[in-house]
Amino acid sequence: MIYTVTFNPSLDHTIWVDPFRLGAVNRTQKEELFPGGKGINVSIVLQNLGMESIILGFRAGFTGEALENMLYEYGCQSRLIPITGYTRINVKIKGQEETDINGQGPEIPAQAQKELFSQLAHLREGDVLVLAGSIPNSLPEDTYERICKQLQGRGISFVVDATGTLLWKVLPYHPFLIKPNQMELGELFDKQIETTEEIVYYAKLLQNQGAKNVLISRGGDGAVFLTEDGTVYQSPSPKGTLVNAVGAGDSMVAGFLYGYFRQKSYEQAFYMGLCAGSATAFHPWLATKEQIEKLASHFPLK
Repeated sequence: MIYTVTFNPSLDHTIWVDPFRLGAVNRTQKEELFPGGKGINVSIVLQNLGMESIILGFRAGFTGEALENMLYEYGCQSRLIPITGYTRINVKIKGQEETDINGQGPEIPAQAQKELFSQLAHLREGDVLVLAGSIPNSLPEDTYERICKQLQGRGISFVVDATGTLLWKVLPYHPFLIKPNQMELGELFDKQIETTEEIVYYAKLLQNQGAKNVLISRGGDGAVFLTEDGTVYQSPSPKGTLVNAVGAGDSMVAGFLYGYFRQKSYEQAFYMGLCAGSATAFHPWLATKEQIEKLASHFPLK
């Protein structure tokens, strides 16, 4: 089973207001409400592809109940732990310019943290755990490390989509997959990385620190993938018009996992990840199976 962790999920409320006027009453022309959070995005795309996963994390108040109900409507399995407060609401205003207002989220008490670790203790050999995003202020900074340490040596595969210190500190636990983008890879080494050769060089350095597989997303330029056996895959992105980049990286992770566990092939995983990420970028929200398969038909996929 695949498990995803979202510590600070959200309800993402997108509103269209054009023109948007500060200091005045504005009326929306259109509104949309979606569940939000990197791990949640991974689970929704997996579900769209027909692969089950279980969402772990925390929910709070009536906004948390609404979030969980939405996840059930999308067909996802959720074991979010209820806490006091309110699950945050993130507001995206689309006017002459785009403005984001992100909520802070609830405090996560020590007892709820213990309950999460109790849930994780039930993971079994062969399971996959996706850790994605930043750590909320109410959790210890070493939460990712503590999770990896607890599960180390039990045959559980870690997928880590994080940046900076968070990523560095989990490398000794040999994550199955890490997925920085090209800019984040450069920030890890304080370098301006531009060429495929440079990407492969620094990806190998991450492998030397413990990562098994390194997938580097390059936006419109596609992706580069260095496998644990040293094979390099690279490809430009499928052609299309960028509509919304939010969730594209999470979709790439979901597509990769789907491709790998369906075929046990790194090549299939790479191309499915690339197609899933691109399909989300070309549409208003997370990609459907049909949208992903349409792009995949142009690649050597089985």
